[in-house]
Amino acid sequence: MTVKLYLLLLLSVFSCSGNKKEEAKEAEKDYTATHTEALKFCKEKGFCEDYYFLVDMSIHSGKNRFFVYSFKDTIVTDKNIVTHGSCDKFEENPYKYQTVKFSNTPDSHCSSKGKYKVGNRDYSSWGINVKYWLHGLEETNNNAVERIVVLHSWDAVPNREIYPQYSPLSWGCPAVSDKFMKKLDEKLQKTSKPVLLWIIE
Repeated sequence: MTVKLYLLLLLSVFSCSGNKKEEAKEAEKDYTATHTEALKFCKEKGFCEDYYFLVDMSIHSGKNRFFVYSFKDTIVTDKNIVTHGSCDKFEENPYKYQTVKFSNTPDSHCSSKGKYKVGNRDYSSWGINVKYWLHGLEETNNNAVERIVVLHSWDAVPNREIYPQYSPLSWGCPAVSDKFMKKLDEKLQKTSKPVLLWIIE
């Protein structure tokens, strides 16, 4: 191997390594304040104090942005892709895949941010045929039941990151993959207290 070729290979290794570090750094977000507020809320409202669900809609829809956070272990124990609403019922939304638009308006097909109580388990015609009613606890999402914004699965949602591709769009529901929903369903059925689901941006 010539010196020139060796130097080129060495340079490419460092270059790739640097890119990976930059990507990892970009992906890391500090949710410490969010987790702290979530735990305080759960204690005050009598919600489950073992874990909660955090959905960060500021993250690209092809990346993991649904997080299961353990209050006890202070770590994310699971994560996956989740859809956002198309928000195109009443007006055109040309950037609906790239940017989440929020609304609490019935029939808007938009996502709604804020804290939700994960309610009763019910039958769904989508995915694994299981859904959980979501009760919006803030002015930004208190029409969730009326809008039938529920936690459910959909077989069109991948079970792994697909970035730079986007996840499919919903009509406002945070829909997840069938495999991930099975995990969530198993966890929720074992939990006696209401679970917090918090959608942020």
